[in-house]
Order: sequence, then structure tokens, then C-alpha cells
Amino acid sequence: MLDAGRHPNIDILAYSEIESVKGEVGAFSVTVKKKARFVKADVCNACGDCAAKCPRKVGDEFDMKLKDRRAIYLYFAQGIPAVMTIDKDNCTFFEKGKCRLCERVCQKGAIDFEQKDETLELSVGAIIVATGLDVFDPTPLTQYGYGRIKNVITGLEYERLINATGPTGGHLYRPSDKTLAKKVAYLQCVGSRDLNYCKYCSSVCCMYAIKDAMLAREHDPEAVSYIFHTDFRNVGKWFQDYEIKGREIYGINYVRGRVAEVEEDKSGNPIVWYEDTRKREVKSLKVDLVVLSAAATAAKGSDRLAEILDIRLDENRFVSVGDREPADTSRPGIFACGFCNGPCDIPEAVSQASAAAMRAAEMVLPEVSVASGS
Repeated sequence: MLDAGRHPNIDILAYSEIESVKGEVGAFSVTVKKKARFVKADVCNACGDCAAKCPRKVGDEFDMKLKDRRAIYLYFAQGIPAVMTIDKDNCTFFEKGKCRLCERVCQKGAIDFEQKDETLELSVGAIIVATGLDVFDPTPLTQYGYGRIKNVITGLEYERLINATGPTGGHLYRPSDKTLAKKVAYLQCVGSRDLNYCKYCSSVCCMYAIKDAMLAREHDPEAVSYIFHTDFRNVGKWFQDYEIKGREIYGINYVRGRVAEVEEDKSGNPIVWYEDTRKREVKSLKVDLVVLSAAATAAKGSDRLAEILDIRLDENRFVSVGDREPADTSRPGIFACGFCNGPCDIPEAVSQASAAAMRAAEMVLPEVSVASGS
């Protein structure tokens, strides 16, 4: 990301939205709204003095609202560009017309409450869509207790908890009482492969659940993990070796059985009820924490973006791409890669990105078309 930020031929327009696209392949005209940060990007050095004094706290979206951030904030530590942003919807000054504490403590003079949104007009030869994914909200699946039982969380929330830069500094504390979770259950296919919600396989959940269970053991040698699954879909190179490594070296317990319900005891411990399909027995297991591998879905705003770009989506709201040219969308000159096309893991997303970049180069650089023989 840093390399991209420093590259002389790359302009990163963060905190911006596409408003319209006109023209055709080789000569698109794109209108972009660059939102006001109320901070001068060429002056701010992201020292954080403003955030340290800001009195307003709101849930931190990057940390899945497991901790609070201030109304002036840096989205995440490694973000490009490293510039603070004032959250206008939660800023005391914009709400009540008084405060401006950040302006007084900023020694660089970077705060600018008069800043306005900018409209940029770009002329480009090709467009690549790479909007990523969102995660299914498992609240409607009431049998798992998400939102009702504090110690039932999603995989993405777990990722933030176990991360050294996350809200607990990498310690796997339970949300209910902040004690270490030593016995963790990971429930697969929550919302995915489900005709009522997302009928496709999300592709990545099996592997990230195994990785998460490994991390739990690396953080705490006494950690015990159970992964409840219908079947493992480890189709990548050496993925099955990774699964075996999880069992033999990290002591992960793989339980073939779909979970019917999660209850809670008086101490806030989740109790997992499931059918052990190998022994054909209904069993229960008390754990400290339950992690739901929720389905991955098309990114929020996909419908609106598709309308602006005039490209087709499939029945699951992923970008529809061609069979012969899997980076091509329904509109010539606009390409797509990564999870916006459908579920894929990181290596596949990288391969797709290379393919999309090559197809875009063919559109704008005639010598590339000649070299590739197209």
C-alpha cells in the first residue's frame, strides 16, 4: 500500500465517490466527489494531538465498534493517505456550533472547518472495479444468539480482537467480562450455503477459521478450539495440509456436525447444541466464546455503483463477468477483480487483479495489444 501511495504514476483519491461515468472505452469521463475531511491533507502529519483532546466518542467502525474512536480520527494506522478526518455527523462543532478544540490544539494549523466537498472530472481510458466484500449480519439467525449472547461474535470481530493493533492489543478477551477465552467454538457456514440467505459458498471461511484457531493457540498455549462444519472446502494448493497441521500441531478439534442452537448459562458461557453426524448423537459443549463464520456478501452500494457504471450484476449482486475473459464486465472498457466478482481467496484475487490490469492496459496502450496478440 505504501508503494502505491508513493508511486509517481498513481493518484489515490481516498474518501471519494464516483458520481457518474460517461463515454466509452478509451475515452471515459468520470465525475468524482471528493468529500471534505475538514483537515488540510497537505498540512496534517497525523500526529493525533487533535484526537487525544477531542471530547466526542463514537464506535470505531474499523474495529467493528469493539472500541470507541473520536469524532476526529484516522481510519486505521496504516491507511493511505495518513490524514485525520472530522466525522461531521458526530462532531460537536457541526452539531452545536461550539467546541473547535481540535483547531486549538493542532500546532500545524491543519483544521479547516470551511472546507467543502470537491468535484473532480477525470479522463480515463479504462476502469477497474475492486470494491471487495461485506459480511452477512447473522442477527436474523436467532438460533446462534448473535446480538443476544455477548460471547457470540463474528469472524471479523474475532480478527480485530486477536490483532495486536486491535481493541484488546491482541488478547482474546470475552466481551461479557473481559476474561481470556480459552475454549472457543467456530461455527461454519453461517448464512452461506443457505437457500434462505446466501446460497453460495463463501469460499474463504474454512481456511480463516483454521487460521483463527491456530492464532488462539499461539496466543495462549492452553487454548482449545472446536471447528463445527458440514464439510471442509479446502480446494487451494496445500490447503488440506494446512487443515492437517491445525489438527496435529495446534490440537484443533474438527467436529463434523451442523450446530442447531447456541444457549447461554448463568455465567455467560455459550452452550453449543449440535448433532455429531459421525456418531449420530445430539451433544452439547460449553465454551468461553463462539465465533460465527458469517457469509461474505457483495459490498454495500454495489447496486448503486452498477447503475452508475452501467454494468450488470448477477443474482447475488456480484459483478457479472465473462467466461472467456473473466475480468470483463458487461460494458467494454470496465473490468472487475477480487471479491466483487464473487467469493475468492487472496491468491485468486491477486491473479484476477493482474488479469484486469492487463486487460485495461490493452485498452489504453496499443503496444500491449500487439504484444499479447489480441
